[in-house]
Amino acid sequence: MRRATESKDIMETTLNIKKIREDFPILQTLVHNKPLVYFDNAATTHKPKAVIDKVAEYYLETNSNIHRGVHLLSQKATSEYEAAREKVLKFINAKKLSEIIFTKGTTDSINLVASSFGRAFIKEGDEILISYMEHHSNIVPWQILCETTGAKLKVIPINDDGELIMEEYEKLLSPRTKLVSIVHISNSLGTINPVKKIAEIAHEKDIPVLIDGAQGIQHSKVDVQDLDCDFYVFSGHKLYGPTGVGVLYGKQRLLEQMPPYQGGGDMISKVTFEKTKYNTLPYKFEAGTPNIVGVIGLGTAIDYMNGLDTENLFNYEHELSEYAHEKFRNSFPGLTIIGNAKEKTGIISFILEGIHPHDIGTILDFEGIAIRTGHHCTQPVMDRFGVPATARLSLGIYNTREEIDYAVNSIKKVYEVFG
Repeated sequence: MRRATESKDIMETTLNIKKIREDFPILQTLVHNKPLVYFDNAATTHKPKAVIDKVAEYYLETNSNIHRGVHLLSQKATSEYEAAREKVLKFINAKKLSEIIFTKGTTDSINLVASSFGRAFIKEGDEILISYMEHHSNIVPWQILCETTGAKLKVIPINDDGELIMEEYEKLLSPRTKLVSIVHISNSLGTINPVKKIAEIAHEKDIPVLIDGAQGIQHSKVDVQDLDCDFYVFSGHKLYGPTGVGVLYGKQRLLEQMPPYQGGGDMISKVTFEKTKYNTLPYKFEAGTPNIVGVIGLGTAIDYMNGLDTENLFNYEHELSEYAHEKFRNSFPGLTIIGNAKEKTGIISFILEGIHPHDIGTILDFEGIAIRTGHHCTQPVMDRFGVPATARLSLGIYNTREEIDYAVNSIKKVYEVFG
């Protein structure tokens, strides 16, 4: 216990968690006259003041469309927009700027691949492989594609701890498999999947791999060249950036073979009534006026993360997660954690015997604690574990042990209310 306490003190001092918390103005908010304790980071993260200020600055001083104007404001907006692309490239260690496509978010990125890659490579009888722990956004687009093409969706099973059964994964790969689409970190179980190994096994059969990094990008160092994935997708708002913006990373050789996802301005080089010639990458997939301020804000969020000691920060999150899991397991005899993978991040989905998750969430809200309740857009996961819903606590870089202790004491009040 002494070592754990010393480790916690050293870690928090090195990282200056107090200073990090001061960077997020919303954490000063009172909820029902109590300080906000925010444990809904898997749904969306809060924004540091640097990001908020950058968004305001854009509208106050720069607001203009990009890639089209010769005037100063347009040139400035274009420069900042493209600078953000460079920041993303370095943040995930992509090879080329042409491999970084800006989208509306993870869901939009997956739909882009399903539509475009699907038109280019998927036909009747082909198979697409996903897992039992996927978010609905990594299920439904593939179902739509299968309904359209006559392809089949195959599902990798998971064990009782919420881990992929890798032997079954290898068995499901076949000459008909045209794509593996897999989540990096489960948003409802917290499971960290062995995505590098998954890609390696698929590539032995020349099968491309998409990784849903919505929960992976903010909890780990992502190196797409090291992972050797063919696509990696994530949302800005999960990375302490604005909502409505995301990224699709794709290997250039695949993106070049894929037709445009949408038609409109900026994705063309020449238009006549007889034929349209498409623009080069990455602009071929960025039709119309994009979320300019969102992209610029995402670039600022990346600057913010790069200014932190991310290696120690991720270690701090891991220790905080272990502390939270230990407290929850040992404090409540009627509490069951859904998802107990050996490799896991700071997500605790739990149920209390005889108490509905929505009631848990409501009572905790009156204590100033924000958690998520429901099926978390992973209904197949709920079906797999035989529960209709869970209460979910998810950690971010600004959470503390004191907040976890407060949450534990507040859950005791839930027991008191329900006898």
